Amino acid sequence: MKLGLEGRKAIVCAASKGLGKGCARALAGEGVELVICARTADVLEATANEIAAESGVSVTPIACDITTEEGRAAVLAACPEPDILVTNAGGPPPGDFKDFTLDDWRRALEANMLTPIALIRATCYGMAERGFGRIVNITSASVRNPIPVLELSNGARTGLTGGVAALARKLARHNVTINNLLPGLHDTDRVRETLKARAARERIDVEEAARRAAESIPAGRMGRADDFGAACAFLCSEQAGFITGQNLLIDGGAFPGTM
Repeated sequence: MKLGLEGRKAIVCAASKGLGKGCARALAGEGVELVICARTADVLEATANEIAAESGVSVTPIACDITTEEGRAAVLAACPEPDILVTNAGGPPPGDFKDFTLDDWRRALEANMLTPIALIRATCYGMAERGFGRIVNITSASVRNPIPVLELSNGARTGLTGGVAALARKLARHNVTINNLLPGLHDTDRVRETLKARAARERIDVEEAARRAAESIPAGRMGRADDFGAACAFLCSEQAGFITGQNLLIDGGAFPGTM
């Protein structure tokens, strides 16, 4: 299926690796010109070169902290009129609710709620004027099924979901959509770090922890970044213009509900 995206311009956040990179690769494969950002300059540069070489599209890396005003300004200067925005930022650390300070909550909200909102606010009205826009927020399956040790993430990402729900409906008549992708367990560096912690608790090796995690998923495996990227690219397509304000679980069937 051709997604009708050739020549479009996209900002993809936290795209040097993991799910962000999967989204960037999928969009580049459809002919979308990219501005990608992440904090680690050398890894980001390598990713930009890799994606450009395999797709033939322009990929501009901006090494920055997207959770700061300066970082957002740098990215928006490189792509002032994006057709597509994929928001993404690393999640806050796990822990126990009783140990989280108000500063911990503020940092979580800044990274996983307020930063996406700032980027959406800076881009969505221009998209509406031009008659096309696709915004995809990478959130978490914890929005649907809260994870006990991830209260900071649960709260911030759920806040973002509610914060843009009405806006998605307001922008729909201008061919601008806002949707959220909710990843379950994917084989990423962040998940590998959580598996290390699980392995230590259960006194098993990391590969055994990964095997047990995969067994808990109906699909029988963890997700892949390319799976996730393909879903993102479809939500950005011409064909997905009638889908907005939705929360799409990408979790291999792990969520035990019907709705």
